[in-house]
Amino acid sequence: MKFELMQQDPTTISSQCIMVGVFEKGELTSASQLIDKSSDNQISQVIERGDFTGETGQVIVLHHLNGIKAERIMLVGLGAKDKLTATGFCKAIQTAFATLVKLPINNAACLLTEIDVPETNENWRVRMLAQAAETANYKFDQFKSQKSAKTCLLETVKIAAKNNVEIALKEGQAIAHGVNLARQLANMPCNICTPAYLAEQAKALANEFSNLKVNVLEKTDMVELKMGALLAVGQGSANPPKLIELNYQGTSSDKAPIVLVGKGITFDTGGISLKPPAGMEDMKFDMGGAASVIGTMRAIAELKLPINVVGLVPTAENMPDGNSYRPGDILTSMSGQTIEVVNTDAEGRLILCDALTYAERFKPATVIDIATLTGAMVISLGYLLNGVFSNQDELANELVAASKRSNDPAWHMPLVEEYHEGLKSNYADMINASKLAGAITAACFLSKFTKQYRWAHIDCAGTAMPADSNKAGGATGRPVPLLVEYLLHVSSR
Repeated sequence: MKFELMQQDPTTISSQCIMVGVFEKGELTSASQLIDKSSDNQISQVIERGDFTGETGQVIVLHHLNGIKAERIMLVGLGAKDKLTATGFCKAIQTAFATLVKLPINNAACLLTEIDVPETNENWRVRMLAQAAETANYKFDQFKSQKSAKTCLLETVKIAAKNNVEIALKEGQAIAHGVNLARQLANMPCNICTPAYLAEQAKALANEFSNLKVNVLEKTDMVELKMGALLAVGQGSANPPKLIELNYQGTSSDKAPIVLVGKGITFDTGGISLKPPAGMEDMKFDMGGAASVIGTMRAIAELKLPINVVGLVPTAENMPDGNSYRPGDILTSMSGQTIEVVNTDAEGRLILCDALTYAERFKPATVIDIATLTGAMVISLGYLLNGVFSNQDELANELVAASKRSNDPAWHMPLVEEYHEGLKSNYADMINASKLAGAITAACFLSKFTKQYRWAHIDCAGTAMPADSNKAGGATGRPVPLLVEYLLHVSSR
């Protein structure tokens, strides 16, 4: 998609559609006032008839208004002016662009940057608009024999701006490209998106960006490294596990990198602890953490951030088979710690623990793992908030702050010693799952492998997968915006 910045009277803009805001009770923004005046109050008439109230996210498209050069005017509801928030603004623009891309048009102009949103500036609004436009333009239909009736994608968007906001525009685009890549990977069917496929996509990304290097560890490498936990999860599948290593170098090699580790279970049957059939098709999304790491690596490579980042993706398929690992097995992890398996459906933490140990070799400044780890996280926070756990409150607070700036919300969850009691084993150093406080004890399990560095864990089980009410939308690409915002902040220090 091409973006153009402009400063122009909205009545003279030549476009297939102009987007302007309207508050509740018919209160017009500056742009909608100008259009209303030039069109003999046609916007006011629509409001007076009750066709448009200005509620947050409400959208209506008006055609061929008198005295207006544009073919269409889209009115975007912003809610009550005195209650407008950054979250409300993002909801409004996301709904607006979702409507826009369904129209038979390929260009538009957006004047929503003029709106004064508390605790934001023009740069932030431009970034969010670019991100919303690019993500709305994404569609996943390559497996449909009958394609959508709409043949043209949105190609050009003009955005009103008073200042130099080029950097914000590039950031919004790059984040959206990362989000869309993460969505694309997660939406792929599991008969195609295997561990080998993820490795090939990482290689393709490294071919596209010269500042990215890739290394793929095979099963023989993992045996040599004694990754007993990761190997166990993949041993029941015909598709062997991989450990994908993406290296981004944006500054001198003596600078300690940030390491991102993404859970890459390309399909999760639950293994011998088989899941119930209902909804099992959604377990292709269980590599959402891996997808977010690859998407984030794409975004930072595009932005050429002056930091070093390593993306690690342990990836496997959790299948029931005569060779599958079983409840009662005792595994020896790369760290040397032993794990009694009490539930083969608690497999994500097993592939992550070996990757977290592997991360030590990079002498990292910070390690963040991202995983669709527990159903308990969805019970706790639903589909809205990422759960953030950390062995340092300062790091957790930094990630929560980044979540607010990026409109990819997160919540700091507890990680205290008492919860480790639920992981005690009679036969090994620990069990791999506890019946109580599932999301917290899963984080406690991971923390046993992260004592050598500053670490955080993001459980995105509710945010990366599609909500029950929005399955048609597929994967969300979260928490790519949060991660990129965090890395932008670190790189600006």
